[in-house]
Parts: sequence; structure tokens; C-alpha cells
Amino acid sequence: MASPAPSFKALLSDPRLLLAFGFGSGLAKKAPGTWGTLAALPLYLLLAELPLAYYLGALVASFALGVYLCEYASNYLQVHDHGGIVWDEFVGLWISLLFVPAGWPWLLAGFVLFRIFDIAKPWPIGWVDRRVGGGFGIMIDDVLAGIYACLLLQLAAYFIQAG
Repeated sequence: MASPAPSFKALLSDPRLLLAFGFGSGLAKKAPGTWGTLAALPLYLLLAELPLAYYLGALVASFALGVYLCEYASNYLQVHDHGGIVWDEFVGLWISLLFVPAGWPWLLAGFVLFRIFDIAKPWPIGWVDRRVGGGFGIMIDDVLAGIYACLLLQLAAYFIQAG
């Protein structure tokens, strides 16, 4: 049986758990990954204002931080990739929205595509998810889902703008 999520009080007392659980969004009883992805949107809006080099730097730093946070939370709960650990969704969404045209329709499309790839885990995402452990393993499948979503969004943007 999976370990229960920590209480909100535990999250508030440990900033590592607070971040790993997406500021509490990962505590949602249903679809914590979707709620975590939704919680990543306001931070994306801040990141999107940065020059590209800073955005990419923030992605790399967020990934590295995520490896640590996810490993810590996983060890704390004694469960690999507990559903409430959603920092990986934050980073995956931010990758999805890299280079996306401005506007809410594109944000919605990025959100939906990322969730589809994160849930369906097409090859090699599912393969990697089953074989890579630790904090890196928790992060990497969402990074790949973000890359898939980003590529599809860029393809859509190209054809829409060319049309």
C-alpha cells in the first residue's frame, strides 16, 4: 500500500516538501498531477517574461533542483514517484511552453498536450519511467513529455502561421 501524502502542516514546515508537492497542489485527492501542472502556470507566466537565456537557465536549475526535491520527497514518503510529488510536472510544463506563441489558446494547448504525454507515456517515455529510478527518474519522464508537447506545439505553430 502506498504511503499517504504528508499533511499541509508538514509541507509548511519543510520547504523541500512544499516545493516537491507544488506548493500544496500535489495534495489534491484526485488528479494531483493535473493540479500540479495547473499550479505551474502562474510561475510560467513569470518565466515567460525572461530573456531566452535566462528562461533556459531557469529550466536547467529547476530540473537540477527537481532531482534533489523529488529524491528527498520520495525518501521521506518511502514511495518512488508518489502521485503528490508534482515538481516534475512544473518543469515538464515549462519545457512544453518553451517558444510557444503568446496567448491563452497556446497555453491551454501546451497544458493539454503535456498532460496527454505525461499520462499516456508513449515510447520512450514509459520505457524510461519504468527503468530509471531516484529523483532523476521521477523528473526525466516529465521532461520527455514536455519535449514531445513542445515539438508538437512548434509544429502546430509553424503550420498555423504558414497557413
